[in-house]
Amino acid sequence: MKRTIEELSRKSREKESQLNKKLEQLQKEISSFSENINTSQLDSHLSDLERTLKKKERDRPQFASLKEFLRILNDFTVRFKDFMSLSKSLAESTKEFVEAKDKEWDALSSNHVQMIFKSMEWKIDQLSADTKDANALMKRFITLKEKLNRLISVLEKEKRPAADQVQEIHQSIEDAQYAGFENRFRGISEQVKKQQKDYISYFKNADLVLDLGCGRGEFLELLQQNGIRAKGIDTNGQMIEICKDKGLDCEKADILKTLSSYEDHSLGGIFCSQVVEHLPPSYLKRMVEMAYHKLSPTSTVIIETVNPLSVFSLVQIYFLDLSHQQPVHPQTLSFLLQSSGFENIQINYSAPLENEKLKPLPEKDEATSLMNENIDKINGLLYAPSNYAAVAVKK
Repeated sequence: MKRTIEELSRKSREKESQLNKKLEQLQKEISSFSENINTSQLDSHLSDLERTLKKKERDRPQFASLKEFLRILNDFTVRFKDFMSLSKSLAESTKEFVEAKDKEWDALSSNHVQMIFKSMEWKIDQLSADTKDANALMKRFITLKEKLNRLISVLEKEKRPAADQVQEIHQSIEDAQYAGFENRFRGISEQVKKQQKDYISYFKNADLVLDLGCGRGEFLELLQQNGIRAKGIDTNGQMIEICKDKGLDCEKADILKTLSSYEDHSLGGIFCSQVVEHLPPSYLKRMVEMAYHKLSPTSTVIIETVNPLSVFSLVQIYFLDLSHQQPVHPQTLSFLLQSSGFENIQINYSAPLENEKLKPLPEKDEATSLMNENIDKINGLLYAPSNYAAVAVKK
């Protein structure tokens, strides 16, 4: 929108300059017209003509006066036509200038309205996230209350509670806390689905897609909406409850244990988004190897994660989450897939940071051109896309 306003403003200034030039030209023409036409001389010729017509005399001197009058009249007619043409051009320029100004003001007004709606949209998103936090917290509170009641019952009997009972309560609190973190910083579900919808095309003919680390179930919803059978797993119990409330097929489970439970060549696709950065290197390596064996031939695996080639993404996204183990370089993930047997490996970048990039300078000379080249390099380092996905096929 900013570029649109700048372009409209430029056109408006251009039309205004054209209008001023034509006004100056018109003023010169009027001055010249006034200087060249002698009204007293014209009046004299008219008087002579009137006397000639009354006396009906046909002598040459008086006809010469008539001829001079006609010449002056012709000159006046020519100049008047020029004047009218210039006036018409001036009117057209004035109209174009007014229209350009109207468009400029419309754009400015529209931009102001968009800024207001953008602010409102952000506040609504925050309110939506807070509402989901409150709903999830209430459900978690009810569940924790039941577990604490059971624990109190054990303590009242002067018995020592089992370690798994205490651990279950502690894990429930941890899960609820991380679910709140996701709602606050990952963005609303509709935004996540918008980012992930392009991945659906890779699983159009898949029989069963396994979503490793399904989170709040955005991709499971997309698969379901496209008639693709899918199942999700996650280690966060709160996330699983959110998915089940949506009617999605999912369970709380470990990735490696779940993969080992499937027969070789039985899965039609594997999707894993924003998970591998949470895994230790040895676990990640084993996950990729098992994924290859469990997928059926010609099936696809997609692994999406934060792009470490973007400094902005590392600072603002990756280091925001304390549960992240280490960033995964796209070449590293590509190598892991290739060494495990996958082929046709592609690295697809997403979530561009166009609004954060440094703006280029207007090119006027060689120095400015060189400066813009350096700006492009800085943008490539600081503001590369936020995410990347490694897409690979089992042949």
